[in-house]
Amino acid sequence: MPALISPRLLLFGESLSFHKFPHVSRNAWFHRSVCSLSLASLGFKNDHEIVETGKFNEAKLRNSLTEVPKSKAKVVRSHVVKAAGPHRSLEIDSTIFNAKSFFELGLPPLLIERLEKEGFKTPTDVQATAIPTILKDHDVVIQSYTGSGKTLAYLLPILSEVGPLKTRTSDDDGEPGKKTDIEAVIVAPSRELGMQIVREFEKILGPANKKVVQQLVGGANRSRQEEALRKNKPCIVVGTPGRISEISAAGKLHTHGCRFLVLDEVDQLLSFNFREDMHRILEHVGRKSSGDSRGPKGSLAKRAERQTVLVSATVPFSVIRAARSWGHDPLLIQAKKVISIESISPSGPINLSGQSTSSDPSSNVQTQAAIQSLPPSLKHYYCVTKLQHKVDTLRRCVHALDAKSVIVFMNHTKQLKDTVFKLEARGMIAAELHGDLGKLGRTTTLKKFKNGEVRILVTNELSARGLDVAECDLVVNLDLPTDSIHYAHRAGRTGRLGRKGTVVTICEESEVFVVKKLQRQLSIPIATCEFTEGKFVITEEEKALPALR
Repeated sequence: MPALISPRLLLFGESLSFHKFPHVSRNAWFHRSVCSLSLASLGFKNDHEIVETGKFNEAKLRNSLTEVPKSKAKVVRSHVVKAAGPHRSLEIDSTIFNAKSFFELGLPPLLIERLEKEGFKTPTDVQATAIPTILKDHDVVIQSYTGSGKTLAYLLPILSEVGPLKTRTSDDDGEPGKKTDIEAVIVAPSRELGMQIVREFEKILGPANKKVVQQLVGGANRSRQEEALRKNKPCIVVGTPGRISEISAAGKLHTHGCRFLVLDEVDQLLSFNFREDMHRILEHVGRKSSGDSRGPKGSLAKRAERQTVLVSATVPFSVIRAARSWGHDPLLIQAKKVISIESISPSGPINLSGQSTSSDPSSNVQTQAAIQSLPPSLKHYYCVTKLQHKVDTLRRCVHALDAKSVIVFMNHTKQLKDTVFKLEARGMIAAELHGDLGKLGRTTTLKKFKNGEVRILVTNELSARGLDVAECDLVVNLDLPTDSIHYAHRAGRTGRLGRKGTVVTICEESEVFVVKKLQRQLSIPIATCEFTEGKFVITEEEKALPALR
């Protein structure tokens, strides 16, 4: 039997070249059986069962989290291409995911100690579901609404296995965290999100272990980044696709032995702009040298050596296709629910919430994705005014709601700058954030906003994703978003981690129909409001409408 050759991506995130595999059918490649998964170890019941949430079973958890020395551990992943079989819907026995503390999730003591020191005591729903699943060595797609704690959901399992806070085993030699190899690569679509992830790692690692993680984002000095890699020998790198690919191609970043690959905001990483860089990352991270891939198992063996984690607030079918191509029997993780990716049919729209689907797959997928990404604790309003009065209405809105930290979204950079000028002329502390600013300007502006030195941050879609300011209590759409997905991601900048938040859309009379359409698409109430005499007045209470059918 001829040796398998690693397939080449022809359409990024869509499909693979199968002409090199005459002995492997397309269905067998894409729809590998999920039977090789050790689902019982995750608390799964029979494939056809749906188990209701119950009380936490501590004895069951401890049994499921029994540690096995690496020297005795057996690889349970199959490297054989199996024939396609019927897809089965799998529901998690969620009793083991009702954890009230991080200790119950099987994290190592040193890591739990750091979490408690930083004030993290109770895991969110998506963290309680994702952490034990990732610790069981499964490839996953993490999907949850914006601000639900997805970063910690993959960060903690990585730190359980990599670095100075990891679980000690008999194979550990010398000081923990002193390995020179890169063991985890986290890819983010923007510099801002990349640096935010780095800060999360540094917060948990503590000041003494900051060198364990290294940022490789675009816009920063590449020579200094390469020098830091050589000198600090980090085991975790976080960066943007272009810079990671650049340094890898120069031979300064060795990731073939990497154990974890995380793609944060993966739906954005699938865009055409990142295609070549992502192709190189996927071909090199966690892939052994070509000499190790000889033999009948070569290609699939390489695929199974790394653990792949995809993360996003929205999961369109392009992400499902990518998960099937890049991962090995991946699981879809939502709050208190784990589903086999193979159970999602490619022939119709994705319906993750269990609601009925429309006859138009593309519109339904977009609507469902937007609904799922909205934080549940938000209040939505809109205010009608004339174009020339929008900035003054914004000022009255901030005063009436007594908002302390406000993010204002606009569509065009020139009008954005004018708005900041007008707000400052009215005595309000405002700042602009957009793509024309340099790296230092963006970093300084974000730091001032997070520290409370700037009350109003006026921005465009640049920071619609990844900007995490927990204190943000108000989002204002001074220009309308282009669609429900963009509305949801803008709105997700407030109401994070269960906090209350308010979203106000300031529009002209001729734009009201767009707001009504967003309300219907997202199935959320968007009430009419006014700001008079320093007070916030709801003039018409709207009821949530069913999503478009």
